[in-house]
Amino acid sequence: MHNKQLLAIVDDDDSVRVATSRLVRSLGWEVILFDTATAFLNSGCAAEVDCVISDVQMPGITGIEMHRRLTEAGVHVPVIFITAFSVEATRRQAMKNGALSFLNKPVDGAALQACLDRIGKAAPSA
Repeated sequence: MHNKQLLAIVDDDDSVRVATSRLVRSLGWEVILFDTATAFLNSGCAAEVDCVISDVQMPGITGIEMHRRLTEAGVHVPVIFITAFSVEATRRQAMKNGALSFLNKPVDGAALQACLDRIGKAAPSA
């Protein structure tokens, strides 16, 4: 069991993973990093995380597909999508499928903090 909330960052871009993890850690979260959606899905930790920040476009399985697979498996974790290629149809699909938010890269720190604050307020107190 962890005391801090645990967040997974799934992005194939090393620099985005590192920068996002620094920001999220500065907000008091524990972070685990994955370079592909497949790595995250195969990790066995999907049900343990309190939130996922995922790129939309990645080699192999996209972030949207990863989210769909999690939902089909009964794992209902808040997902924040980040993308450098914002397409309105993709944003609508992600939000319709239950995404918490859909943010453009570079990620605005205040917008990400607002999303994480919503999760923190919804989490049961220990």
